[in-house]
Amino acid sequence: MPNKTSETIIGIDLGTTNSEVALIRNGAVEVLEIENGNKQLPSYVGLDEKGEILVGEAARNQYVLYPERTIKSVKRHMGSNEQIQMGDKQYSPQEISAIILRHLKQIAEKACGESISRAVITVPAFFSDTQRQATRDAGEIAGLKVERIINEPTAAALAYEAGDQNDNIILVYDLGGGTFDVSVVQMDQDMVEVKASHGDNHLGGDDFDQKLIDHIVEFIKDKYDVDATDSARAMSRITRAAEETKIALSSQAYYTIEEEHLLERPGKGKPIHLSLEVSRTEYEEMISDYIDTTLEAIHTALDGAKMSASDIGEILLVGGSTRTPLVQQRLESDLKIQPRIEVNPDLCVAMGAAIQAGMLNGKQLGPILVDVTPYTFGTSAISQMFGMRYPHCFVPLIKKNTPIPVTFSQSFYTSYENQTEVEIKVYQGEDPDAMKNTEIGEFYLKDLKKLPEGSPIIVTFSLDINGILSVTSTEKKQGVECSLVIDNAISRFQEEELEQAKNTLRNLMQDKENPKETEDQKNREHIKATALIEKARKLLPSLEGDDSEDAVDMIKALENALRKEHPNELQQAIDDLSDLLYYLEPTIEP
Repeated sequence: MPNKTSETIIGIDLGTTNSEVALIRNGAVEVLEIENGNKQLPSYVGLDEKGEILVGEAARNQYVLYPERTIKSVKRHMGSNEQIQMGDKQYSPQEISAIILRHLKQIAEKACGESISRAVITVPAFFSDTQRQATRDAGEIAGLKVERIINEPTAAALAYEAGDQNDNIILVYDLGGGTFDVSVVQMDQDMVEVKASHGDNHLGGDDFDQKLIDHIVEFIKDKYDVDATDSARAMSRITRAAEETKIALSSQAYYTIEEEHLLERPGKGKPIHLSLEVSRTEYEEMISDYIDTTLEAIHTALDGAKMSASDIGEILLVGGSTRTPLVQQRLESDLKIQPRIEVNPDLCVAMGAAIQAGMLNGKQLGPILVDVTPYTFGTSAISQMFGMRYPHCFVPLIKKNTPIPVTFSQSFYTSYENQTEVEIKVYQGEDPDAMKNTEIGEFYLKDLKKLPEGSPIIVTFSLDINGILSVTSTEKKQGVECSLVIDNAISRFQEEELEQAKNTLRNLMQDKENPKETEDQKNREHIKATALIEKARKLLPSLEGDDSEDAVDMIKALENALRKEHPNELQQAIDDLSDLLYYLEPTIEP
């Protein structure tokens, strides 16, 4: 096993539609092959008819027939407390994302012939603190120490500019399957510095698909008087057809959707065979408002960077949805610059993550990276708003587009006599009314010794290089200190939840990792368990009282675990009976 300084760190683009893994090999960036020459892993997870896990293309193929046991676009749920149904069980977004990450980890291990435990993972620039925490949790569940979380547009800039010695201001336009980001980046020989970012975590190719899905459903309703949304299986086929149509219209002027035996006509027993031609012009009209939204975001980012369109030297396209001709046409028309497309927009984010990973490992691969926060973070305080005293005025401590890492402290003051505790609320947003921003945490500074009104309380916000926030509050005179405990950051797992999620993932993926090794392990455990039961039964006649009862109970528990074939229960039952036999008869070798 390599030592820590030379251990490979992989770069992962965990995408809404597709995911990739890359690393530095022989001094060059390499995006690893997933299967059959394809370097993209469809971000689908499913269960087959035996309850075994499917990841990638196999899960994507299953989605058409069995949508109820297949999950897609899980990235859009990161940072929520939503439980996602897959088969007869529910999973958190972190657990599903961890399955994808674990699969990519295994691909990297096979490619480089060593165990992998460290990674750089990319996220949309506009991902919130809770979404970043959820991504980090997913990495930990997958068995990866997330060394760095970097923004996708920033990673793409590293990939485009690796080895480029020109100084330039570039606009990174990142339109993926589920998210959109735009970043204004200053490039020079020594540094990649993000000046401003803006975006939308719910705008991407999935929304383009939905427009086509709605179009198809409406066509079926008008022509056959049938509501396709009543059939989950038909809708999964329509969803797949919409994705194929979107891709085809990037290079074709027309595309005909053909789906035989899509639905049955109610009461008539006749199948509906869908045949629908869609033109690129029709499709572009459907998505035009979304493109307008991205152009507005560009100008918001330029304003944040205190620049105009004329300051931009180049436009870099990132994400598969940028292949849509309308995107490139509108960008060129609006900004008067032809976008660069020489680097694969689907792979450049993973490449940038690998470059950053290599730099963390001591390799000189490019300039220093300086990123910014896409959000303003602050707290609330009593102040004046609209000429009136208001207790929820937003006080920004770390402002949007501030370079990270950053730490900033500010003094606040107690509001009444003999105050013994102070509530600190943490918000993310831009509105002067804290109640209109997103509350991401709260905590109390307690056990204060009846402070007089106006006593100083110092609040410190620290945003680390991964864009993750921590808050500390200190009473200045007494030195009482308390750190932020986010009790409403619903994406953050507790330690016991992480361990449970890791066990769930191990159980789900054990057969995928090494079927022969898993089967051999099961055989060894079965033999060991059987031998323990036999030894315990031979010892039973010589036992009395509690010892006899304990032995009988543990024998039954082990027999039950053998029948259920649950790895964790079986191992626990083996350990329990082994300990008892060791206690009762130290000479026995279990």
